[in-house]
Amino acid sequence: MREFVLITVSGQDRPGLSAELTGVLADADLKLLDVAQAVLHGNLSLAVMAQASSAPALEALVDRLRGLGTDSALSVQAQRLDLAGYEHWAQAQDRPRYVLSLLSHGLNAAQLRQVSDIIERHGLAIERIDRLSRPLAVSSQTPAIGHGCIELRLQGTPLDAEALRAELLSAAQDLDVDLGLQLDDLNRRHRRLAVFDMDSTLIQAEVIDELAKAAGVGDRVAAITERAMRGEIDFRASFTERMALLKGLDVCVLDEIGASLRLTDGAEALFAGLKRLGYKTAILSGGFTYFAQQVQARLGIDYVYANELQVEDGKCTGVAVEPIVDAQRKAELLRELAAREGLTLEQTIAVGDGANDLPMLGLAGLGVAFRAKPLVKASARQAISTLGLEGVLYLLGVEERLLQG
Repeated sequence: MREFVLITVSGQDRPGLSAELTGVLADADLKLLDVAQAVLHGNLSLAVMAQASSAPALEALVDRLRGLGTDSALSVQAQRLDLAGYEHWAQAQDRPRYVLSLLSHGLNAAQLRQVSDIIERHGLAIERIDRLSRPLAVSSQTPAIGHGCIELRLQGTPLDAEALRAELLSAAQDLDVDLGLQLDDLNRRHRRLAVFDMDSTLIQAEVIDELAKAAGVGDRVAAITERAMRGEIDFRASFTERMALLKGLDVCVLDEIGASLRLTDGAEALFAGLKRLGYKTAILSGGFTYFAQQVQARLGIDYVYANELQVEDGKCTGVAVEPIVDAQRKAELLRELAAREGLTLEQTIAVGDGANDLPMLGLAGLGVAFRAKPLVKASARQAISTLGLEGVLYLLGVEERLLQG
């Protein structure tokens, strides 16, 4: 009668150890049911779920494995399971999997402890933890610098998905980290279209506010912009009101404003990464085409949809050319671009910061509120506030080392 057994081996790694371990397993007439191995800082951990032909054969196998550690500290444990125990384990393999991305400027044990506690209280089990970012740079003169991301692989079904999401959002704010929980399914690794808001997302400014400053109405327009971004007033109505205040502005100021615009931190790294991964990219902006095309050229973006300033005799008329790219138009454009590229909406990513981005964030397979106002952050499924735009790559599960060079 075959014996079900979970064998775990751990200890200092050395050249040839993996081959020796698997050689012993091969000689033992085992039927492998599951196997996993990891090496972290020179320490090896091997776990094998198997069937042994008999109890004596199992005991002989464990003795041989322990013999490999004669000259080093090698721990070997064998946990026997009955048929019911094995079937319980096997059935658990069909449970849903989730991925929790933890993004921060410096991971510490307190953060991981609190996140682990939340996960386990909501009925999920941590299967493994991996680091996606490069190790932080540390020297005797400087503290850890840079940014980091670890990825927690989870198994199970949340007891209350909305309550879990709310608690993770609160913990992210308290711990000064970003926490992104996603279903670990096929779509997560096969997205191929990414669309972005421009103002305060790809660039560190609201262009309409910059135009207003040049027109001498900066404070009035900025106040309206702020309310619109928070979702307190409708974007189209606020846009019309702000445009009217720009009437008579000489378009000669556009070149100066365009030259002063700065890309958001991480934008170049993100688009370089998306290009290497084969993504199509687009700007869907309630801002203006004149500036969006400049950003397009700098980042190598495929499509641009934004608003056109109406100009007469070298001056702004105070209106924009229809159709206005508002919240609904952004969602429509996302649908159109996905269809054009032969993709499902689950294969798309949308990133934005304002209330007028929420429809496209909700429509995309991965919707990310980037450094957004509280209403937008709470409404979007994912949010990034601590890192730059490169954090989107971590939500895709991309290891930083794979995008270097």
